[in-house]
Amino acid sequence: MFDGPSWGLYNSEKTREIGVRVIAKVLLTTTIERLGHVGEVVDVAEGYARNYLLPKGIAIEPTEHNIARFAKEKAAHEAELLKREEKAQLLRDKLADQTLVYVRKSHDDDRLYGSVRAEDIAATIEETFGDHIETSRIQMERPIETLGPHGVSINLYKDITVEIRIRVDAEEPDAGGEKEE
Repeated sequence: MFDGPSWGLYNSEKTREIGVRVIAKVLLTTTIERLGHVGEVVDVAEGYARNYLLPKGIAIEPTEHNIARFAKEKAAHEAELLKREEKAQLLRDKLADQTLVYVRKSHDDDRLYGSVRAEDIAATIEETFGDHIETSRIQMERPIETLGPHGVSINLYKDITVEIRIRVDAEEPDAGGEKEE
């Protein structure tokens, strides 16, 4: 029968029981999405700490020495997050009143032969503003397949989102059917 933490790393100050599950405190050495950032002391299930986090070096025991050792890395990480947030706010301000215009071939009923995809929008933003945006951050239900105005939302960072306008115009047919060289 299991009668509490069996690993010598834990003592009564670093663990507690919640129902059947034993909770342990660990210091993260790397950032784990949905758990915490480097240098933070977090509560995790004792088995998760013992079997995964500690053996892989993702977390260590939260002693005073270890906390002090990772304080500098934690400060650097927080500064990086602040820098990313400021960069996202600047890009949001740049994109806020912009209309991106695409010229595409179209059928007579205003449907495009191709489409305007998230990749096209990301490439235009990078060319125009010099800022790279991952296509996964551009929120579109499906590619734009018709002429006219459209709205697209871009999640730049955490809770920083911007709505941009997209306008798709018809490509003018070549006059006289001659190709330019």
